Amino acid sequence: MLPKRTLTRIVRSPDGVFVDPTGKMNGRGAYLHDQKSCWERGLKGALANALRTALTAEDRLRLENYLSSLPEDPAQHPAATSS
Repeated sequence: MLPKRTLTRIVRSPDGVFVDPTGKMNGRGAYLHDQKSCWERGLKGALANALRTALTAEDRLRLENYLSSLPEDPAQHPAATSS
């Protein structure tokens, strides 16, 4: 469990599934941490389950575009150390 301000809200509306940067859109919402690994796991099925919907190709493309804008996970690319 993390504070809401460290998470990104995704909302299911009648028009599809969208990233909700304001956190105020109407519809069923779910939250993901802003790490690529969390989004990749979410897109494999957990997000659709949380939103109680099937992701359309358009929804998936929209979410994958947001995913591609996220920075790399720090744990996957540790800072270089000097000797």
